[in-house]
Amino acid sequence: MTLSDLNKPAELTLWSEDNPAHTAPGCPFPTLREALAAARKAMDTGDTRPWIITDAGDVLAPSWIASHHL
Repeated sequence: MTLSDLNKPAELTLWSEDNPAHTAPGCPFPTLREALAAARKAMDTGDTRPWIITDAGDVLAPSWIASHHL
């Protein structure tokens, strides 16, 4: 992943910690930067595990999101 990827579309999916689901709807964001901000906010305020799929097809796991401050 490069810094230019931060300005490309991404999709955020929030999985519940309490109620594991077989599927969860994704929410498209115009930029990866916005998806990361929403994922961090969800991690801080709730019991969710955010996963992001970038425009390039990279999958960003909750641990990656928590450890990277881009």
